[in-house]
Amino acid sequence: MEIHKIPALRSPIMVIAFSGWNDAAEAATGAVSHLLGIWSEIADVDNPKATDLIPELIADVDSEDYYDFQVNRPMIEIDGSHVRSLIWPGTQVFGLSTPQFANDFVIVRGVEPSMKWRTFTHQLLDLADDLEVSTIITLGSMLADAPHSRPITVTGSGAHPDIAKRLGIEVSRYEGPTGILGVIQDACLRRGIDAISLWAAVPHYASSSPSPKATLALINALEDFLEIEFPLGELNDHAQEWEKEVDELTQEDSEIGDYVKALEESKDSAAFSDVSGDEIARELEKFLRRQEGS
Repeated sequence: MEIHKIPALRSPIMVIAFSGWNDAAEAATGAVSHLLGIWSEIADVDNPKATDLIPELIADVDSEDYYDFQVNRPMIEIDGSHVRSLIWPGTQVFGLSTPQFANDFVIVRGVEPSMKWRTFTHQLLDLADDLEVSTIITLGSMLADAPHSRPITVTGSGAHPDIAKRLGIEVSRYEGPTGILGVIQDACLRRGIDAISLWAAVPHYASSSPSPKATLALINALEDFLEIEFPLGELNDHAQEWEKEVDELTQEDSEIGDYVKALEESKDSAAFSDVSGDEIARELEKFLRRQEGS
């Protein structure tokens, strides 16, 4: 890992997402990309103080040690001057100063490594220790039998019952194959670092392109857990456009349309039977707060 600088951050929270197995419809990497990009959008000449919010590159992970380039191939890009450049798969760590919140952030965005996961995780958490990270939040997205026309479900969980109880989330009961996020969660538990995981359920029939609605759901879940509000920019609009496009897809294919109707009925029935008055009130408060923020 090449360290570029160690910025002064206030009790930073590390947010992590990797493309690949953990990133259906690019929802998780879309969420961290939004967090990295939105501050640059608001840092214009009319708001000079916002330039302090632009993320700073802290470190790069050497791709040669962790990636199989036949699995994750380097990409060639051509700029406006027709100059070609080679972009290697890898992982980058950014520092994000957010004085309007109680905590700053460390954002980790990369491609899921192909090998040496334990060494990779050890280096990443060593850096987290150096930066005095207080909490680690991993973001993921998975394919699910879920209707695109309903709110995207995000499940939050902790790797240990004690952590889950203290942070007010569910304990993970998942058993089966895992990705790099599961390895990071386990390593956090062994180091005594508070860590949670947020997973969005992406409709499997609409996963071939990026899903801004699932990305928005992860951002909203992050806001709810941290009790803060991130700038959303045009993310709401993009989510609505995506939903309309999938609506058109279901209208063109009667078989898919019938399947979606069945999913909607199942989802609505389960939601109605499980919901309580307190939950309705909490959801209404969240909705009104986001409407005020936008």
